Amino acid sequence: MAAGSLLSGRTDSGGGRQIPPISGEEGFYSGKGDGTIKGRLFGFAIAAFLLLGAVLFVLDQNNRIDAETVNVSLAGLPDSFAGFRIVQLSDLHGKTFGENNTRLLSEIREEKLDLIAITGDLADDPAQFDAMGALAAELTQIAPTYYVTGNHEWATRAAPALMEILEKQGVHVLRNEYTVLRRGEDRLVIAGIDDPNGPKDQKTPEELTEEIRKAEKDPFIVLLAHRNSGFDTYADCGIPLTLAGHGHGGLIRLPFTDGLIDTDRTLFPQYTNGLYTIDGCSMFVSRGLGNVGRTFRLFNRPHLPVIVLSPAA
Repeated sequence: MAAGSLLSGRTDSGGGRQIPPISGEEGFYSGKGDGTIKGRLFGFAIAAFLLLGAVLFVLDQNNRIDAETVNVSLAGLPDSFAGFRIVQLSDLHGKTFGENNTRLLSEIREEKLDLIAITGDLADDPAQFDAMGALAAELTQIAPTYYVTGNHEWATRAAPALMEILEKQGVHVLRNEYTVLRRGEDRLVIAGIDDPNGPKDQKTPEELTEEIRKAEKDPFIVLLAHRNSGFDTYADCGIPLTLAGHGHGGLIRLPFTDGLIDTDRTLFPQYTNGLYTIDGCSMFVSRGLGNVGRTFRLFNRPHLPVIVLSPAA
């Protein structure tokens, strides 16, 4: 058989009729199958590129800090405290932003602050306590720092040990108690409550508020609390401003919602991000900085709000 017949087809032994090549032979000899291979490689490359982009996006969403300045107008705020600046750290859950939290501290140092408020869930495990103590040592050099517990500190069964570490670094730990800041004749009460996961016989927000009003004449109260779900109680107490966390921004932020799911696995939760008002009482909720377990954030970067107080017009 001539070599040419191998390329063009087979010859019928009966009379020279050309038989088409067996399927695949033409592609094999002519190289036309390269198009299919190149197409598949291109598809794989596109898929890999999209996967890499998705991974980088999720990493960005969970690690790039969203520093936000929020002006809060409050009726009855003493004039001397107009422009008072509070940075809120909430729900860190032992996370670090850079070695020794350098990125987080850099963001905080850029602000001219009067007070740092840590509203609970600072750590999930006693193994994280030393790192949180080191962070606290840096924070207290920036501005007076106040802390209240969250549910996760109590879940470690070592919350008192963490509080002792923080106090040694100069942090004011508020356990159902308060302190008074003074500017001339004006006063601002900074109060803080333990998380409900704390001692069962602890003072209630109602009892703490009553205590403050008996001791301080016409007090203006800023309350530090972990649970955003207690807003009705805080408002019933007539507290002008509460700073809270706990909701993690609803984890995945969707249009026209307050997030997809909260830390209690409730779908479409309330009070997870920003400022809310009930009967003239306000609550600002941080979306938090860290995550718990296998949870992750989407359209919900780690939140570092600076709350600037101003008297209502």
